Amino acid sequence: MNILLIDDNQEITDLFETTLSASGHSCRVTNDGKEGLELIKKKESDIVLLDLAMPKLSGEDILKNLLKDGPIIDYNIYLVTASVVSEKEIKDFINSGVAGCLRKPLRLDDLLDTLQKHRIQN
Repeated sequence: MNILLIDDNQEITDLFETTLSASGHSCRVTNDGKEGLELIKKKESDIVLLDLAMPKLSGEDILKNLLKDGPIIDYNIYLVTASVVSEKEIKDFINSGVAGCLRKPLRLDDLLDTLQKHRIQN
């Protein structure tokens, strides 16, 4: 599976990239929201793991930008966040086309399980 990981925390992206690669996934990483938006729009990834809280261009800003162009369901975006996000906000994100939300701290097994479930559903 081709995975795009967008998170400003390099330690997290390094850990996720190592884990995902060891599990047989191809992983592209950026620690910059603007670059992440450009990569999402290329539609080269099977799944996007998107942090919400990033400086300059946040994950929420990325979602708003994508929604201007139409539905976002086909991007297969999973939010990965340590931010305090209410259940209503998560439901609103999912209603707008986000595939799901994973909360940090995140067990790597939970991440791999989510990817496996996504693969089975699609």
